[in-house]
Amino acid sequence: MSEFTHFDDKGNAYMVDVSDKAVTHRTAIAQGKIHLCEEAMAAVLGRKIKKGDVFTVAQVAGIMGTKRTSELIPMCHPLSLTNAAVTFDVDEDACDITVYCKAVTAGKTGVEMEALTGVSVTLLTIYDMCKAIDKRMLISDIHLTEKTGGKSGDFRYIPPENDRASGI
Repeated sequence: MSEFTHFDDKGNAYMVDVSDKAVTHRTAIAQGKIHLCEEAMAAVLGRKIKKGDVFTVAQVAGIMGTKRTSELIPMCHPLSLTNAAVTFDVDEDACDITVYCKAVTAGKTGVEMEALTGVSVTLLTIYDMCKAIDKRMLISDIHLTEKTGGKSGDFRYIPPENDRASGI
């Protein structure tokens, strides 16, 4: 089991020193979901939200979120991202929008927090734009789905219900 890396031997929080780490190509993909009522989903899909095109505004907000992660999460290093992308999967019947955010860098530390922040900001933007119609929207299932690069190696999310079958 690994130890927490953001505390010194006296329990004080600090930013991890990555000076001696090698620069590697790193990627992370995160996802999350928002559930809307039927009226809000129809308004989003019909581009009838008064604040504008929900997908375009939320996509830009999510990308901006990836770039501002170190300003929001105290122990995150400022990173020079080489790419950030936000995409959507709409399940109209279930009234769900799943958001995916990919963050990429060549650096000394990973981009997991950037991908997670991008997803979170995207989902919050959708909520903000649709709240006049539906205040009961549910944001859920935000998680890292995949990462590559770095000392700890690659990671792929396996849902908890599949843990026993996968041998984890």
